[in-house]
Amino acid sequence: MKTARIFQRPKNAMQSGRARTDQWVLEFEPAFGQRPDPLTGWNGGGETSNQVRIAFPTLEAAKAHAEREGYAYHIVPAPARKLKLQAYADNFR
Repeated sequence: MKTARIFQRPKNAMQSGRARTDQWVLEFEPAFGQRPDPLTGWNGGGETSNQVRIAFPTLEAAKAHAEREGYAYHIVPAPARKLKLQAYADNFR
């Protein structure tokens, strides 16, 4: 049985926009650890299910999909939004 993680996308730290932060994402937990390739030294493995990400508009839709497909899942709560209130004058202190 595959184990999935359902979470809400965080805001991108490199941009000020909040695009797609209202979507819920289902991604699979890796069943095996990655191992280094002896020739190149890069980490990898034969498992391809950790490359699959499915986006859903609501948490209920994501949970319904996981239950319908028979995946064990756990929900990672969305991080709390922190507002940093700053005045323009604070740049010159």
